[in-house]
Amino acid sequence: MNGEPRIKRTVAFVDGQNLFHAAREAFGYTYANYDVSALAGEVCARQGWELSEVRFYTGIPAAHDEPKHGIWTRKLAAMRRQGVVVYSRRLRYRNRQVTLPDGTRQSFPIRVEKGIDVRIALDVIGQAHGREYDVALIMSQDQDFSEVAREIRRIGRAQRRWIKIASAFPDSPTSRNRRGINRTDWIRIDRSCYDRCLDPRDYRK
Repeated sequence: MNGEPRIKRTVAFVDGQNLFHAAREAFGYTYANYDVSALAGEVCARQGWELSEVRFYTGIPAAHDEPKHGIWTRKLAAMRRQGVVVYSRRLRYRNRQVTLPDGTRQSFPIRVEKGIDVRIALDVIGQAHGREYDVALIMSQDQDFSEVAREIRRIGRAQRRWIKIASAFPDSPTSRNRRGINRTDWIRIDRSCYDRCLDPRDYRK
């Protein structure tokens, strides 16, 4: 097996909605105010890795769901101009019924993100087969990716090369979930690191 490379080419796979919810819980932010290129670059610099590509995945609200549709449309367009590879799918909606205190039932639409996790998993595995990275940095806490980590290790053994998979996530004492993805190296993003990587543009305006 080839030894550990001196320069570790890293691809960041960013689960946009998972990152947003983790930052909201850890730091109290109410909208996706991160600059993914800066954040991935900061994480890699701390680890001594060379960031070669950032890939961003998210569901976006339907056009009738303004202003959130417009916010994400503008943010994703800015990411593409920065060279981020963006994969997005329209969020689907389904009705959920709740029982009110007076006994009546009411339904309301909830957003459902479909296919994002599958796309991330396919890309992580596909790029490993193509030897496109030495480190897969998944910015998510979704435990569904633990099986991807197992597969990456199989690929590394088959190719007889050093390969690593890590998960990075916002973390603070207020976070309910303080675990990374099983079978990956965990990288906790503290508030000072996150705040250095805020996007100066406010796409809500």
